[in-house]
Amino acid sequence: MYKKFFGLKENPFNVNPDPRYLFLTHNTQEALACLTYGIETRKGFIMLTGEVGTGKTTLINKLLEWLHKERVSTAFVFNPRLSVSQFFDFMMADFGIPCESRQKGQMLLRLNQWLLERYQAGERAVLIVDEAQNLSPQMLEEIRLLTNLETEKRKLMQVVLFGQPELDRKLASPSVRQLRQRITFQHRLKALARNEVADYVAHRLTIAGYSGPALFTNSALRSLHLASRGVPRLVNILAHKALLLVYGEGGRQAERRHVRAAVEDTPAASWRWWWRPA
Repeated sequence: MYKKFFGLKENPFNVNPDPRYLFLTHNTQEALACLTYGIETRKGFIMLTGEVGTGKTTLINKLLEWLHKERVSTAFVFNPRLSVSQFFDFMMADFGIPCESRQKGQMLLRLNQWLLERYQAGERAVLIVDEAQNLSPQMLEEIRLLTNLETEKRKLMQVVLFGQPELDRKLASPSVRQLRQRITFQHRLKALARNEVADYVAHRLTIAGYSGPALFTNSALRSLHLASRGVPRLVNILAHKALLLVYGEGGRQAERRHVRAAVEDTPAASWRWWWRPA
């Protein structure tokens, strides 16, 4: 609605997980380094957690983009609320592994054969599971057993678990201690710090084609951080609504009052955070 008015090529604050918009804070760079190094060195299990809206799905898409560029075979399970047989069906199909039998034993044999072929060809295979906090204990154990597919020196398949902090608590259970011990790399995504919100907003505007004067005052940016608690998804929602209000007034810059009005229209941006010291 306001793209032409502000000289934008696209909506800079779309909440879709577009990897082009990934903002590389120090924490995000550490997350990417953890993921890529763990995969390149065939370390088996890697885990990344973060609160809702902190950019896990965008990071997944960035990782998938890199893996496809590196010609790594991938299977991406985005809905973990599956039975064991459904999970194996989905994984095999996404890897592109033909298997006539639906029996788990036969599917494992075919998977192991396929992984050995990839390994002998110098190729890698990665299984990525999103929303892993929703995996049942039985499914977590099945995934752990997948890492038993290995040679004397290397794991044949890397497994990357993405989830909310509940995943940390789930893996603290004694019943899954064997899986927890196999996680060689893990990282926690953090919300944006106050000084990072301004850079985050500027980064997204630049990617969207903006090249004019600052669209948000300093007080508006401080308010964005306070009201969003630094959660990127909430920053996007509030910034978008604030620009809509500016556009409606025919103005050229979002001020604190515009962000405040956006907060009133956004239940997730709780007022109890508004005056919290940054």
